[in-house]
Amino acid sequence: MSRTVAAGGEAIAREAGAPQADTPGSRATAPPFGRPGPSRSGTRSSRLGAWAELLRLPALFTVPGDALAGAAAAGARPGPRTLLAIGSSLCLYEAGMALNDWADRAEDAAERPHRPLPSGRIRPAAALTAAGALTGAGLALAAGAGRPALAVAAPLAATVWAYDLALKRTPAGPAAMAAARGLDLLLGAATTGGGTRAALPSAALLGSHTLAVTAVSRRETTGGSVLAPLAALATTGALTALVTRRRTPLPAGRRAAAAPGLSGSTPAPAATDVLAAALGAVYAATAARPYVHAVLNPSPPLTQRAVGGGIRATIPLQAALAARSGAPGAAATSLLVAALAPAGRLFARRSAMRKVSIT
Repeated sequence: MSRTVAAGGEAIAREAGAPQADTPGSRATAPPFGRPGPSRSGTRSSRLGAWAELLRLPALFTVPGDALAGAAAAGARPGPRTLLAIGSSLCLYEAGMALNDWADRAEDAAERPHRPLPSGRIRPAAALTAAGALTGAGLALAAGAGRPALAVAAPLAATVWAYDLALKRTPAGPAAMAAARGLDLLLGAATTGGGTRAALPSAALLGSHTLAVTAVSRRETTGGSVLAPLAALATTGALTALVTRRRTPLPAGRRAAAAPGLSGSTPAPAATDVLAAALGAVYAATAARPYVHAVLNPSPPLTQRAVGGGIRATIPLQAALAARSGAPGAAATSLLVAALAPAGRLFARRSAMRKVSIT
């Protein structure tokens, strides 16, 4: 889940608010000769801003929906352990962000010298230390949620580190990012005590979306790819059809034996069906338009916008998955997830972080 969609992030990406140009040629300049340097308070503010940029703080709003959708898919209301799962997800996501820039520091020095590490605003050792500390915190929070949650968080952390350090530029990179998002949803399901099996379909749908976004993000800086955004557009259409499809009730004899949270296990209330359809439409509208633009003109700016649109679409997709689960409180959970989208845009505007990249 590092830069996806961190996946992010990472993809990652990412994400909230209207994108601004992430121009590779821009770099911070020193104060002109004879002009006093920044004050201590200004230096502290600049340092905090550098860490906010490194960690892609606006991208965090795409993370809690994983655990909430996972709990709903498992047929349960979110509870205190779900909060621990969310905290674990946030830590592991941010670990991936810091590790991503540490692993890319040489490439960024040539292509993106304005970023925190190549510009010298954050030392590489500090970024690596932060990645390790955040990973440890994420695993500790998962352990607090119970052994099942830790059993999911451990491979999630391993996937994040494997993606950033080894798999990102290989053909397995998008699949690793998709696996991280899917595991993050299963982390929310594992905290309910009901197991993760019922949440596998939702994890697969969210992972498919992440796979498509990550594939597009691999050409963020160069552009030129029509196939990736076209495949992402087709994936968006298929996922929209799946999350908005009305579930068919099972016969009475089989209904009791069906696993909770699986499609068709219980008849969905009409209001939940309508909510899932509306959120699915929002998902499609958010992702599809920038994908179409990238297909028609696969330039780097439009490819970056397509990635940003795909990342922002993660939240309505999570909300739709929660709504279609039919779990107790599914409607309230889905609305809570959906509210993260405007909150993320507001945070991005106020913090002047409109653009967050997945690469």
